Amino acid sequence: MPNTPERPRRVRVQRDGPLLVEGPVEVVGEDGEVTVSRRFAVAVCTCRRTRTPPWCDTSHRRRRKRDGTPS
Repeated sequence: MPNTPERPRRVRVQRDGPLLVEGPVEVVGEDGEVTVSRRFAVAVCTCRRTRTPPWCDTSHRRRRKRDGTPS
């Protein structure tokens, strides 16, 4: 799925959250496996807590702070 030169792909970076990427996208994992989404936008997990890699399933929201309170 080649990128088009007309407009660059937009990626939004969120603190303590996923990368929001305008689609469609191909994500290449560490093992070389390619995962494709044809959606208009996707959330790519950066915390590695997701059960649906590489896509974010909001597992990062359930993280606890060091004092035991939800973040």
